[in-house]
Amino acid sequence: MSAGRTATAADPRPDPRPEQRAPRRDAYAVAAAVLLVVAAVLVGRPIQDRLRVNWPPLLATWDPHVGPGTPAAVALAVAVVAHGPVLAVRLRWPALLAAVWATATAWILSLALVDGWERGVAGRLTTRNEYLRSVGRFDDIPAALAGFTRHILLHSPDNWPAHVAGHPPASTLTFVFLDRAGLGGGGWAAGWCVVTGATAGVAVLVGVRTLAGESLARGAAPFLVLAPAAVWQGVSADAYFAAVAAWAVACLALAVTGGPTRRSLPYAALSGLLFGLTCYLSYGLTLFALIGAAVVVLGRRGARERPVPRAVLFLAGLAVVPTAFTVAGFDWWEAYRLLITRYYEGAGGVRPYGYWVWANLACTALITGPATVAGLSRGGTALRHPATGADRRLALLVAAALAALLVADLSGMSKAETERIWIPFALWLLPCCAFLTRPRAWLAAQAALALLLNHVLLTGW
Repeated sequence: MSAGRTATAADPRPDPRPEQRAPRRDAYAVAAAVLLVVAAVLVGRPIQDRLRVNWPPLLATWDPHVGPGTPAAVALAVAVVAHGPVLAVRLRWPALLAAVWATATAWILSLALVDGWERGVAGRLTTRNEYLRSVGRFDDIPAALAGFTRHILLHSPDNWPAHVAGHPPASTLTFVFLDRAGLGGGGWAAGWCVVTGATAGVAVLVGVRTLAGESLARGAAPFLVLAPAAVWQGVSADAYFAAVAAWAVACLALAVTGGPTRRSLPYAALSGLLFGLTCYLSYGLTLFALIGAAVVVLGRRGARERPVPRAVLFLAGLAVVPTAFTVAGFDWWEAYRLLITRYYEGAGGVRPYGYWVWANLACTALITGPATVAGLSRGGTALRHPATGADRRLALLVAAALAALLVADLSGMSKAETERIWIPFALWLLPCCAFLTRPRAWLAAQAALALLLNHVLLTGW
């Protein structure tokens, strides 16, 4: 499906000119993104000491290499490019969702294994800034939560590692619970992040199908599998956070479009529960409220039918996680206030806002790929001249995700972070690829970028 077709009362046939212009606009959009990335590299190189990255705008090191994951990654890329668009149309919907999850898991893991098992997978979450370094400090969970804020600032005694201090404690508690279940260590933690993170694409497809129709969701499916973002999803806890946030949005879409049937009520409660958990996994993901608001607007016809029970159940679910942590002694607002102080005590106080406010967009272009850049251009056309109502609804959903990303960027609280933080928002930009014609060519470009980045750079955080 492609956007940009219009018709008049005198001539009901679609105007072919926007369709003819679309490839040219695609090329212009991709060229602009390439220039933005090149500018970020050229401007960043002379000041990389202030930027605190080795290969600006990415937190990466130049290290051309191959690894045990290389053959599998190349084979998967070829298979998805060759067969993905056809299978996305032909598979039954449940089978398609299962295929997306399985293939995305394999794609993420194979890319991670390009760096080897220890360096690319098992050792990722055990470095000095990561969550597993603090698992042992949660033997007494209530005491750890009650005293959590006392260890956020850099000058505080036994200050938390960067990622523990930079997130609410539900993120660290996830790995504490894994450890208590007998799944301790970097390998199990990495497996958890990869397997749960790969479900994010499934959640996005569910949300898109619910709000914009199955045809567009099927068109987006191969692009949600073969995203360059997979380079950073494996292995990062942000992939897990992205999945929780994505399922919160998907369940909200199912709730607001479910009409007066009782089936929508459990989705409302589950959406609220997952939104609450999202806010206690990452402070920045509170911006998913913008995407949630867009979902309510897009599903407003169904939302008008008996809205009170769904709203009550959503709010009840939303209160569960914050109430539990507050009762345990963790103050979200105080922790966030102290985090801002720590942020500027560290790299946030050194990295220049004037560079990162636009270089972050270059990072986003790299993790979403050229197909998404072209898809966003077509999404803009769909907002102005929608070929169908479904096109417009998808464009509005993607626009909400883009707005949330831009707010995060403009806030200034993202210049001491790295490209992994954009994963949750990026996954909701990828569906605009459903607007593209010639999907195999665009999928090949996506795969080529991911393989290139993963084989010439050693990414890290």
